[in-house]
Amino acid sequence: MKLCRALPLALALLASAPVWAQETWQKEGIVEGNLPASWPAMKAQMRYPDSWLSGNFNDFHHWQTHSRQLLRHALLTPDATKPFAPQSIAKEDRGSYTAEKLAINITDDNRISALLLMPKSPGPHPAMVLLHDHGSKFDIGKEKLIRPWGDKEKLTSAQAWADKFFSGKFIGDELASRGYAVIAIDSPGFGDRGPMVYEQQQALASNYFNLGRSLAGEVAYEDMRTVDFIAALPGVDPQRVGVLGFSMGGFRAWQLAALSDKVAATAVISWFGTYNGLMQPGNNVLRGQSAFYMLHPGMPARMDIPDIASIAAPKPMLIFSGGKDTLFPAEAVTEAFDKAHRVWSSQQADDRLVTKSWPQLGHVFYKEQQEEVFPWLDKWLKP
Repeated sequence: MKLCRALPLALALLASAPVWAQETWQKEGIVEGNLPASWPAMKAQMRYPDSWLSGNFNDFHHWQTHSRQLLRHALLTPDATKPFAPQSIAKEDRGSYTAEKLAINITDDNRISALLLMPKSPGPHPAMVLLHDHGSKFDIGKEKLIRPWGDKEKLTSAQAWADKFFSGKFIGDELASRGYAVIAIDSPGFGDRGPMVYEQQQALASNYFNLGRSLAGEVAYEDMRTVDFIAALPGVDPQRVGVLGFSMGGFRAWQLAALSDKVAATAVISWFGTYNGLMQPGNNVLRGQSAFYMLHPGMPARMDIPDIASIAAPKPMLIFSGGKDTLFPAEAVTEAFDKAHRVWSSQQADDRLVTKSWPQLGHVFYKEQQEEVFPWLDKWLKP
């Protein structure tokens, strides 16, 4: 009898409970793609209040300063105070330019190696900061873009990578032969700062968080410091420093252009889209692991991917994507291109933003793309 009398009361209490309490059980669990069950509702709340396109800002320069500071704060990485203190480790003559391996203090906590290519012709030279990809290949990093020497195993690995993604060319050496000073470093876990295995990435990222830092923030800040380093070198024109990256390096390229006002022109290859288009079941970004190299907690609630890249406006930027690139669906890329063009257009600078999808190509930076990118860089970075 007591149970029978209690049941109507329980039902009445449930009916009068807040909607969120009634639906709690429906929002538990994980669904396809390692997503929380409530991911559609959560994604709908991503309205990007700090986007220039939000209508919340009237002065572009004010917005640019605000959004750059927002992103810089999200890196969780303190400003470096130590001098770079470069030390030469090895050097090689390459005809019209020299190749040098250096040790530098990239931050107060990390002294790392870098590869530097310097033309022999009189300066000041334009400069390029090259940003390596991920590709789940950790034995090489900077060597994916600049030909290594003195290590046969590393050279073999690097050449195979160049053959697969760059039509057999080392991008840095191609640019050095065109008169650019070129530099590349390893991100944590790659090349001389590794190697590690795929499954270690998430643990590495969590340990950065446990130390009050961020893996993605470390990568981004070290890229900023690389720009500072090459811009200060004798023989380099600090007003003509460009950045170029492929795949994860493409992400790093537009991010670096957003963070550093020293970047004069930016080439992004095969890493662009919107969170709306990428946060879909089946997409690579949902797997975790490599995503932690590009994940700044809280930022996706404030700004979309093209919003962050647009902090660099109205400076020149080129963004290429492959029509057959399964990592970046066409809809996500098209939407991102449109958002970026709206920002550059708002500053009467749409001619400085070049976006192109290559229908026949996948996730690559092949010779035919290079033949458009290199002259474009020359246009903005050479006298």
